[in-house]
Amino acid sequence: MKILFYDTKNYDRESFNKQLANYPGIEIDYLKGDLAPKSAVMAEGYDAVCAFVSSDVGKETLEVLDAHGVHLVLMRCAGFNNVDLETAKRLGIRVLRVPGYSPEAVAEHAMMLALAANRHVHKSYVKVRENDFSLGGLMGINFYQKTAGIVGTGKIGAAMARICHGFGMNVIAYDVYQNPSLDFVKYVSLDELLSRSDLISLHCPLTEENYHLICRDTIQKMKDGVILVNTSRGGLVKTDDLIEGIRARKFFAIGLDVYEEETANVFEDRSDEILEHSTTARLLSFPNVIITSHQGFFTEEALAAISQTTLDNAVAYEKGEASPNEV
Repeated sequence: MKILFYDTKNYDRESFNKQLANYPGIEIDYLKGDLAPKSAVMAEGYDAVCAFVSSDVGKETLEVLDAHGVHLVLMRCAGFNNVDLETAKRLGIRVLRVPGYSPEAVAEHAMMLALAANRHVHKSYVKVRENDFSLGGLMGINFYQKTAGIVGTGKIGAAMARICHGFGMNVIAYDVYQNPSLDFVKYVSLDELLSRSDLISLHCPLTEENYHLICRDTIQKMKDGVILVNTSRGGLVKTDDLIEGIRARKFFAIGLDVYEEETANVFEDRSDEILEHSTTARLLSFPNVIITSHQGFFTEEALAAISQTTLDNAVAYEKGEASPNEV
């Protein structure tokens, strides 16, 4: 099987090449450019393409892939909201993903954002490097015995719930499906979670129903001085309304690893003028906001799991086997 790998980073190449020794029937060619209608023509002669959550896997792209004989899209991520599933089904294109690679990696990053934002680590780091050891503007709060609200209790949300529980927090959660393994968690309505939580952490996929879940209406229901963390999907948060809430001093701190304007990286291949007026750049101007570069998944263990599962998906397709990872 020949796979054309789009939007390749050095760490992608290294991780997948390590695994290829265990998959002698698979060949991979790597491209720096991302998958889109114009670049999809390059998949001529390949059996599959490998894409990411930032790739354009819409109707036009899928039709180009179909015209060039490609009927397998390997998503090396959990998210697939960028895939036109109706078109894929119509064209007979199978889409396989990596539903769970290292939930602990993302959950640990979420807690790191919460702690760093709460204790103003980003500000303290800069001050100390300038030989300023004063404590002005660095006061935080204890997480112990505070209430953590987890929105979405799949594998990552469950891992975050366990971390919060380990900190001695009272953990409440909102999800359509309750996770039976979380016997220490109390499930509540979304409104109750918003009104009671000192820390709110988002761990749900992006759907039509929860697009802009965090907006003016839901922000107004939150406690004053709440800490908000999002390591899931940027579209869960309406950035303009978030900025409005920050200016109204609704939030004690905010930690984001994803953002609405994100592709692979909101700063990559963007002009200074566009960046200057982006909502992400506006968020960076607030001292109580920490933003990281969608790195929650970025651990050695997670990358190894992503590459292995992606290649396992390719083997299952080649053998004509059904896969629980198909979407």
